[in-house]
Amino acid sequence: MKRMVLVLLLCAAGTGVRAQERDSLLVMFWNVENFFDWIDQGTGESDAEFSSYGSRHWTKSRFYAKCDVFAKALMWVGDKYGRMPDVIGLAEVENRGVLTKLLSSTLLRKFGYGLVHRDSRDRRGIDVAMLYRTSSLSLVGKTFRSPSYQGVSLATRDILHAAMKAPDGRTFDIIVNHHPSKFGGEKASMHKRTAVMQTLRNLCDSLTNAGGGRIVAMGDFNDTPDGPQFSLVSDVLENKGLPLHDAGKGSIRYKGKWELIDLFMTGPSVKTSEMQVVEIPFLMTYDRSYPGYKPLRTYSGPRYLGGVSDHCPILLWIE
Repeated sequence: MKRMVLVLLLCAAGTGVRAQERDSLLVMFWNVENFFDWIDQGTGESDAEFSSYGSRHWTKSRFYAKCDVFAKALMWVGDKYGRMPDVIGLAEVENRGVLTKLLSSTLLRKFGYGLVHRDSRDRRGIDVAMLYRTSSLSLVGKTFRSPSYQGVSLATRDILHAAMKAPDGRTFDIIVNHHPSKFGGEKASMHKRTAVMQTLRNLCDSLTNAGGGRIVAMGDFNDTPDGPQFSLVSDVLENKGLPLHDAGKGSIRYKGKWELIDLFMTGPSVKTSEMQVVEIPFLMTYDRSYPGYKPLRTYSGPRYLGGVSDHCPILLWIE
């Protein structure tokens, strides 16, 4: 009798977990590092570099190889977590065509992903974008905000905002960011990251004033969660990366040290799991210069490696 009760309790618990997963959303963000097509269209400083005749010798076959390994990585995530990601925020995508080719040429076409993208004013020609499973969420509306500093538009990525609705009626405001790098020096570039963070704050205030609230912001912030510019949003968004940062975890490995610059931040009404950094086994490689493992990039300098990115993806369950 005791064994039967135990079995029934375990079955009930398992059913509860499965039901929770059905009602939850699996959200992923990944900086996919220089995801260009192979055609030089003159749309950014890096367009010629990543072309068939450029210094990287970025060919059609190498482009589709990156599509395939990216799709394989998502399939691995789907197998490990029991479902394919419902939302995928992306950074460093050249254009919409890159994503349409990705979705049509790989097994991802079986999972019904829609996409959101707009060309930005970024000087290198890279943008943020978002993929979403149309069976899990419908796109209600989208906006893009171009950051500026002292009234002058910055040549950087837009902030993407997508208003989404789940089949049960829940609504979410998904925001994808890629803030300016520290190129040229951390202090010299701080005003750019601060200006973009202020743009994010203004967007969150607008959404809250309009009656929103289920805000899920994600992105490559090019700074760790303790960076000073995060104080601009700390009273409206919870930084889900702080516990990982405090534990010494990271999403990118620089000179043997892990740094957490890819983050989720959520509004107060959003219930989530703990944020996770995902190390996909076949996309990790041994670092000979600084012993340990690091993400497998597409290139190391001019040398082609065949990976995806120098960043690990991050994941979050949203209830």
